[in-house]
Amino acid sequence: MIEKSIRSERGETFYWTDKAGSPFALVFLPGLSADHRLFEKQVGEFSGKYDVIVWDAPAHGKSRPYRDFTYPNAAQELKTILSEEGAEKAVLIGQSGGGFVAQSFYRKYQEMVAGIFAIGTCPYGPSYYSKSDLFWLRQTKWMFDLFPDGILRKSMAAMCAVTPRARENMIGMLSSYTKKELCSLLYTGFAGFIPQIGDIDIRCPVWLTVGEHDRTGKVMTYNRMWHEKEGYPLHIIKGAAHNANDDNPEEVNRLIHEFLRTLMWGSDISL
Repeated sequence: MIEKSIRSERGETFYWTDKAGSPFALVFLPGLSADHRLFEKQVGEFSGKYDVIVWDAPAHGKSRPYRDFTYPNAAQELKTILSEEGAEKAVLIGQSGGGFVAQSFYRKYQEMVAGIFAIGTCPYGPSYYSKSDLFWLRQTKWMFDLFPDGILRKSMAAMCAVTPRARENMIGMLSSYTKKELCSLLYTGFAGFIPQIGDIDIRCPVWLTVGEHDRTGKVMTYNRMWHEKEGYPLHIIKGAAHNANDDNPEEVNRLIHEFLRTLMWGSDISL
């Protein structure tokens, strides 16, 4: 993987890429507070077979400092990266907040999206969220600030992963932030989701995946509702929590391979 970056008036965004000459790029989008290390097991599996891009999202990991993080701004930075890499079509693989970026990107640049593979993320449609849901999203900054620093990080890692390796990986990703940075980022990511809530007519293939032990907010509930309303296939990942791709990479990688095969069967794309 080659490290690169792009610049905008908001800051510098770092990403890693590997070219294999595939007709579309696999773009791995880590969730809120995670960075490119979340997808190590996927990058290792798909590099050399497809064009692969993974990033530290704006305001995350190495892509700091960054001014004015919003999901539309992140989508714009991603568009610049894809243009820089000559990628006309992308399969967006978004975990949690990375799925929000994928939906924001689709809203602006749907002609570039061949498919969306969601891991523990949530829909943008307003019908899914109660007034209570939206109220608690706005309270995240002070709520997280109540926790002592060490307990906050350990609690987040325990919530996100069930396997020791995946928990250690999450702790490592969180270690790059001060507590103030982390609380601010979480608030920006959760409260910043609210302005994006709105119906999106997603016409590309979408698969939903959720860890069987995902207890992050109402992720499981929202995904079941999403599946029932839109008919998107929903896959429950055994032995996994919120970071399902890190807890059970073998199963998630198998599903990504299957998803990619369905995309190629349903188009004139061939490898």
